[in-house]
Amino acid sequence: MVMGDLVVEVDVAVVGGGPGGYSAAFRCAELGLETVVVDATKRLGGACLFEGCIPSKALLHVAALIEDAERARELGVDFGEPRVSLDPLRKWKSERVVGRLARGLASVAKARSVDVIGGRAVFESSRELYVEGDEPQKVRFKRAIVATGSTPAGLPGLPLAGDRVLDSTGARLLVIGGGYIGLELGQVYAALGSKVTLVEMTDGLLPGVDRALVQPLARRCEKLFAKIRLGTKVASLLEKGAAIEARFDGNETETFDRVLVAVGRRPASSGLGLERTRASIDARGFVPVDERCRTSDPAIYAVGDVTGEPMLAHRAMRQGKVAAEVIAGRPAAFDNVVVPAVVFTDPEVAWCGLTEADAAREGRAVKVAKREWAASGRALTLGRSDGLTKMIADPDTGRVLGIGIVGPGAGELIAEAALAVETAMTVEDLAATIHTHPTLSETLMEAAEALLQQAR
Repeated sequence: MVMGDLVVEVDVAVVGGGPGGYSAAFRCAELGLETVVVDATKRLGGACLFEGCIPSKALLHVAALIEDAERARELGVDFGEPRVSLDPLRKWKSERVVGRLARGLASVAKARSVDVIGGRAVFESSRELYVEGDEPQKVRFKRAIVATGSTPAGLPGLPLAGDRVLDSTGARLLVIGGGYIGLELGQVYAALGSKVTLVEMTDGLLPGVDRALVQPLARRCEKLFAKIRLGTKVASLLEKGAAIEARFDGNETETFDRVLVAVGRRPASSGLGLERTRASIDARGFVPVDERCRTSDPAIYAVGDVTGEPMLAHRAMRQGKVAAEVIAGRPAAFDNVVVPAVVFTDPEVAWCGLTEADAAREGRAVKVAKREWAASGRALTLGRSDGLTKMIADPDTGRVLGIGIVGPGAGELIAEAALAVETAMTVEDLAATIHTHPTLSETLMEAAEALLQQAR
């Protein structure tokens, strides 16, 4: 790495320190490329570690503990009413979870000689970055990887109602958006004592997700939330003293203490100076790439949320490694058949591959089997018989095309499903694989067995 007069010269400059960025940087370093990461916060982890995936899952674990304590009463075990101490909870989340992971990433970067530069990176050309910050500098590179991620999408025409930090129980909370972010955080605050009202503009929670998988979650949310308003838009938010008045379409109003806007995310591609390069940005703000993560500029690659849907950390991490290997001259491509998705609610919802709705839109013939967890010995011992495993297969070849799971641990179970679809396993392969008993994973085998019975 060549440095001098605040100019850094490297093989690879990675713009953004989130999962896609640090995965790309670490792999580049492993392959012998001098690599630097430029991140506005001068830290590795990005929104996933510091604001999104990790903190939310930590809080969801706490919410699950509270719910488990309540369910235990049905089994004859009573712990009493849970008491939440917010300061120790915050300390555990920030220091023992987020802080520990952040320190781990910093250690890996140091061990692999990956420097992290703090500042906002702007492309001046296809070979040079200007880094704005306390000590402005330039980074000259042979290749660059854009990994700037995404930012929360706002509501057009609806300014956020003040700087209201969600830090107290017992609050009246309005959650705008019935997608995975709104549902996950809505469940956290409901478990901590808030009275949650959720508003979703479509006619169902988790738009686009298989309705059979959403149904058990919807039933749970109906019990947990104070109110769910489907097919409803928020027309305005108005501060009234210490409260926020929300007006819904139809002029109905309701007052809340806090508002959580969770209407999706948008790519963080503006202001990067990409117009000074040959890389392009499409009408939605995404940076188009090919299967090797190359943009239309031969010197610039892009990975993660900034390249399009699905905006998932594990997709970004895989793309980051692909980009690094391509830059190093290795034969690599982002040619994965599936990118599994998980909603970490209670119950969890996970899926991968073709859905029944996809098949209907494509006019494709498929065979479908559902395994209700009411017949699962393990689910009954857990007191969680509300789950479901759904499998979709090609009727001619028997190949597994898609799997959906709803229930506790669905996020872990979907890994086997993704492997089955990715490796073109057949239903017979999956049915013949011995699964330990009694486990929830048996429901995959049993769904496969049900499909085999259909074929006979």
